[in-house]
Amino acid sequence: MFGGGGHLGVRLSRLLQRCIQVKSLAEGKQIHAHIIISENEWDIFLANQLLALYARCECMQDAQHLFDRMPTRNVFSWNNMIAGYSKCGNIDDARWMFERMPERDLVSWNSIIGGYAEDGNGKEALRLYRQMTGEEEAGRIAFASVLGICDNVEEGRQLHSHVITTGYECNAFVGSALVDMYAKGGTLESARRVFNTVIGKENGGDEVLWNGMMGRYVNQGQEEAAFKLFLQMQQMEAVHPNHFTMSTLLKACAALQALEYGKQLHGFITRCGFNANAFLANALVDMYAKCRSVEDARQVFDEMPHRNVVSWNAMVAAYSRCGSVVNARDVFDKMPQQEVVSWNSIIAGHVQSGQDGTALDLFSQMQRLGVKPDRITFASVLGVCGNLVSSQQGQQVHAQVVKIGYESNVFVGSSLIDMYAQCRFITDARQVFDRLDKHDAVLWNAMITGYEYNHCGVEALKMFCQMQRAAMRLDHFTFTSILSACANLSDLEQGNQVHGCIVRNGFESNIFVTTALVDMYSKCASVDRARKLFERMHQRNIVSWNTMIAGYAQNGCVEEALKVFCRMQSANMEADQFTFTAALSACATLAALQQGQQVHAGIVKGGFQSHLSVGNALITTYAKSGSLEDGLNVFEKMPDKDVVSWTSLIVAFAQHGYAKDALKLFDRMQEAGMKPDKITFIGVLTACSHGGLVDEGRHYFNSMSQNHCITPNAEHYACFIDLLGRAGWLNEAENLVNNMPFEPDAVVWGALLGACRIHGNVELGKSAAERLLVLEPQNSAPYILLSNIYAVAGRWDDVANVRKLMKLRDLKKKPGCSWIEVKNRMHVFLVADRSHPQTEDIYAMLRKLAAQIEMEGYVPSTNFVLHDVEEEQKEHMLSYHSEKLAIAFGLISTLPKRQIRIVKNLRVCGDCHTYTKFISKIVNREIILRDNNRFHHFKDGLCSCGDYW
Repeated sequence: MFGGGGHLGVRLSRLLQRCIQVKSLAEGKQIHAHIIISENEWDIFLANQLLALYARCECMQDAQHLFDRMPTRNVFSWNNMIAGYSKCGNIDDARWMFERMPERDLVSWNSIIGGYAEDGNGKEALRLYRQMTGEEEAGRIAFASVLGICDNVEEGRQLHSHVITTGYECNAFVGSALVDMYAKGGTLESARRVFNTVIGKENGGDEVLWNGMMGRYVNQGQEEAAFKLFLQMQQMEAVHPNHFTMSTLLKACAALQALEYGKQLHGFITRCGFNANAFLANALVDMYAKCRSVEDARQVFDEMPHRNVVSWNAMVAAYSRCGSVVNARDVFDKMPQQEVVSWNSIIAGHVQSGQDGTALDLFSQMQRLGVKPDRITFASVLGVCGNLVSSQQGQQVHAQVVKIGYESNVFVGSSLIDMYAQCRFITDARQVFDRLDKHDAVLWNAMITGYEYNHCGVEALKMFCQMQRAAMRLDHFTFTSILSACANLSDLEQGNQVHGCIVRNGFESNIFVTTALVDMYSKCASVDRARKLFERMHQRNIVSWNTMIAGYAQNGCVEEALKVFCRMQSANMEADQFTFTAALSACATLAALQQGQQVHAGIVKGGFQSHLSVGNALITTYAKSGSLEDGLNVFEKMPDKDVVSWTSLIVAFAQHGYAKDALKLFDRMQEAGMKPDKITFIGVLTACSHGGLVDEGRHYFNSMSQNHCITPNAEHYACFIDLLGRAGWLNEAENLVNNMPFEPDAVVWGALLGACRIHGNVELGKSAAERLLVLEPQNSAPYILLSNIYAVAGRWDDVANVRKLMKLRDLKKKPGCSWIEVKNRMHVFLVADRSHPQTEDIYAMLRKLAAQIEMEGYVPSTNFVLHDVEEEQKEHMLSYHSEKLAIAFGLISTLPKRQIRIVKNLRVCGDCHTYTKFISKIVNREIILRDNNRFHHFKDGLCSCGDYW
């Protein structure tokens, strides 16, 4: 067998076998040299072992050189070459070898079929499988390889039928492949049926089968089912948990962040004697890290008797995952050997910690040290370029991808698509997609997500349809991205169709997909359907709760939003910054100061007060709830401020009528080096409008383009026109509308119409209203404003005509209502409302107040009653406006000298404004009234607006 080598040949064979097992290429080459010297090179057994070594170590150039020089070859020689080329991804070279083989065995077929399967060419693998079954009986390895690359469950079912006819159905190895095929296709029930069949007929199957079923449960997010299966496994006599079982369960603990169960498994591992296993020790480090118990991870690491490079990498990844990049770097620097995985871990750690610049520096350092980047490296670095929106840096990395030869790799390709999409280079992203020869589901998803991110919803939908035509497997990433596109388009019809597709593909119970459906229906104003889906969810995560809260808030159902927030707290679900911002948004809409303060307390308790988005939401909530002082206090205590922080407070000052304070804050913002944006200038111009600061407003409007490179849009023009109109500069306001660089929209004409109402300019008001009605024929507001202008002018016939036109078009005036928060409850009042339980007390207080303010000199302003009725009736109509009812209730329901905060959905009328000034004086209380335009702070008979509103 070993020619003339005798015992030396046997010894060399054993040494080579060891090199093959541990993939020791350097040692293997030394043995190869010794074989040549000892004249054993052409011993076919040793030559085949050398081929196996070079193939396993992916050194196919050396393998091919040896193969070409071999004087004799057998089927093992050819099989080694086919397996090696397949393993390296050189499937064309593997096929060349396969076609030239003088004879083939089952291993030859298995190798080439498995090679095509690994290469993602399922069609050719299946074709070869069918060719093989025509020549000889398929073996269990061939079945397993082909089942592993089935593109759809139906094709898999056909293969399953073939498996049954050949008698392999109960084989544990083939059964594992069937379980895997069904699970990947999303039919875990079929996978479990196969599993139950095998364990029933094969005396419990084997550990691989059990571990595979558990693994699939974990991968599909059904970790609890995996644990139940583990308990069942422990009751079996023929199978026993091994280190792969433990690794799967540790992965489940990590996914669930079930630290206590993970610790119990750790104890089980120790009792079973698995604790010395480096593979399991590394899995323990990973589990503890993902459960945010890095101290336990470090203890496992320190107690390991032998650490390999994977152990060091696991510890670096553990610190990185927990945001402790300093400790991660310390472990990294102490590593005896740093290979590409080590660099990937430390780069990823800095990326996750937001240290993108350092991550790029590490990437450069890695290359200087001669470590070749792999696909994981490129994915991380391209992610950094996307985060930084650095297309130039991204293009440089793209060039390196091409140079190293990863351009055709689908994993790197998806990262390139993501990077270009984040940099708003969506055309370049599409070019990357189109250049790739092979497209998997990840690539399609990346392109759909890229279109959605760039607000190209229509293109995303087209891509989704193409993906279906290409018979690609749709997954939860596909559905969440396309539902987001439907939501952003507010396309309910398309959303319904996608929902149907989700049901057909069995993803309706997926928590991520259902949450995306709730979001889509909410954004398409179908909040009832969103609620029904939310209520049917068997499992909810923080994103599900946040989505429902935000959905209610976006649709004006703010009380329901706050109720869901309270339910979430009762369910012991820990809120995050997104929860708090959504809840604060609801509080701001309602001006629910007391509830806002409670949310603020939760923010402090949860440690979220330093989050920018939360701080900004608090400023807005306090400002809209009438507590500007609290909003200012939050602003001053924020450790970091962005443009939104400054803008929120500027807008708050503007809404409360403190125009000069708003402008001072704007100057302070620029002195702090913060660049204002378009929204900032809306706040500044609004402040000037509410303060009557015409010259200042003109200056800031002109400075937008001259000093800040911001082109005014329609909203800026509307603010400036409102400023001019309120100040009585109607001619200039009209000229500005007529000379705008673009067509005036409804907001602009609405601002001019509002100014005409203030100053009673009937003709210009009529012209503005006519333009507005063309743009928004179903909006009742212009009809009401025009009717009011006619009424003030005494043109009752024209008033009647406008109201007749509204009736003809089935338009109704929005009823005025006011509300007040008392003891965490909202009390809502309509005009002359008598539905409140304390109605008698409220009306008694109104009569008492009327008598007191009449003695102080109050006279009802009947000119604000825009109906052609007698004066006495007008006075009666004024007496029971909704804000007056709310004020009366506030006086009887709160302690003396407490502020009263009222919100009204419409603009406060002049009589109520005068009335509230008198009330604030006689009751010695500050009354803060928020109407649909601004705040009024009434105190000691005066209003903060200075009667300019």
